[in-house]
Amino acid sequence: MDRRYDFLVIGSGIAGLSYALKVAEKDPQVKVAVVTKKGEAATSTNRAQGGIAAVMSGTDSFEAHIEDTLRAGSGLCHRDVVERVVEAGPSAIEKLVKVGVRFTSSEGKPDLGREGGHSHSRVVHALDLTGQEIERALIKACHQQSNISIFTDHMVLELLTYRQGGDRRCAGAFVFAERGRNFNIFYASVTMLATGGLGMVYFHTSNPKIATGDGLAIAYRAGASVANLEFIQFHPTTLYSPGRRPFLLSEALRGEGGRLRSVDRRYFMEGAHPLKELAPRDVVARAIDRELKNTGEEYVFLEVNHLEADFIKRRFPNIYTQCLKYGFDITQRPVPVVPAAHYACGGVVSTIDGETELAGLYVAGEVAMTGMHGANRLASNSLLEAVVVADLAVDKSYDYYANTDFPASVPIDNMPYSSLEYPRGKILIAHDRREITRVMSDFVGIMRTKDQLNVALDKVHKIRDAIDQYYMATPATYNTVELRSIATVAELIIKSAISRKESRGLHYVEEYPEMDDEFLKDTIIRGQLPEERT
Repeated sequence: MDRRYDFLVIGSGIAGLSYALKVAEKDPQVKVAVVTKKGEAATSTNRAQGGIAAVMSGTDSFEAHIEDTLRAGSGLCHRDVVERVVEAGPSAIEKLVKVGVRFTSSEGKPDLGREGGHSHSRVVHALDLTGQEIERALIKACHQQSNISIFTDHMVLELLTYRQGGDRRCAGAFVFAERGRNFNIFYASVTMLATGGLGMVYFHTSNPKIATGDGLAIAYRAGASVANLEFIQFHPTTLYSPGRRPFLLSEALRGEGGRLRSVDRRYFMEGAHPLKELAPRDVVARAIDRELKNTGEEYVFLEVNHLEADFIKRRFPNIYTQCLKYGFDITQRPVPVVPAAHYACGGVVSTIDGETELAGLYVAGEVAMTGMHGANRLASNSLLEAVVVADLAVDKSYDYYANTDFPASVPIDNMPYSSLEYPRGKILIAHDRREITRVMSDFVGIMRTKDQLNVALDKVHKIRDAIDQYYMATPATYNTVELRSIATVAELIIKSAISRKESRGLHYVEEYPEMDDEFLKDTIIRGQLPEERT
């Protein structure tokens, strides 16, 4: 079935819904479609615990927030982007409040938390369920807009492109609904890609199951360049509970006084960094990783039981309740934690306005690489960047929409197809997502070596080739589509990591332990044009 809209939004997190809401309010005559592969709230935004970093007190300043961000980014942040995003922070909070987000307040002012890498308390939050509260308010607001249509359980297979006046442009997306096995073409003059992250490329991740890097993969296959994929942020503290999905223990716990210690009761952050537990995430994650490798233990402990029990229950009600479900009372004893893949600082190359090199395609949120995060994201800057870039992208993309003659009959040059012939050899079950995620966690994790990266590339490349053949030869399912995305993204991450022969921010290679000014630049991989596919 063919559907035609003015604006197509892929993803229903804070970036996608903020964008959809504002563009629908800007022009009530436009038709906006929001496509999301699971339920409306099945997003990384919904899991965000900490909050949004913004300068909201008289003792803080834009200059301090900017410097904290640049310091965390290890020289790769784009200063102009950081300045604009940080300076838009207070207005971003104000807009979310107007939408209906209920942030935690104290004496009529936002209650400000502090997290690692921040020199001031500036994290605006809704207890420890900030993302869930933002998602609730945005979904409600979007449902109240008559010109927004939301399609749940719809997965994008490819972005569609066409040529006009010699330029390649995005024309929308080819979409699959597994329930009912329906294939739809969503034509749109403007496509906003806001699909979130790629944590499921790793075996240990704090991300929701939907975070399989689909947006990155489809943008790359449509010809958009990607950058800085070697910088994968591992959240230092996810609850260690083998056999169950990792549960993230917010950095705000350490911001309120939580301490890390080894199994044999050593506070190992004492000598790891002057800020100890409040050091940037890459420092804390590497310190834990080093501790685990040196001791042979499978976890370290996070303790907050020295804090007042009533305060913990009041400040962190969700974390307290969830830990109880796992059998841990954080007010009574330390809990075991391990690092897990959490956030991708790289993504589809874009301007601060969300504009990509593929005309008509805009990106916002974790799938985008605007230059905000550099080599390491400062805690709670991600939701800030997502809402600011989505906001700026509205005006930029609306101008494109208003000044582009979108053809009534679009001459698509990369329409997906499926082969009727099966490959000569069947794919082995071992060549599935479990094998790729194991390779990524074992060889492309917190600490890397040249040999491990080369081994990983060889393994993943072979699997990716086999998966591409399998994908084109079998009926589509969500599992095969996600597997293809994971394989594509894994290979791009490894290639990026191999090309950066230094250690900077989240990328640490044992043979190159120092930063090298030769690599004081973004790692860019040019997008794969449709005609270049094999």
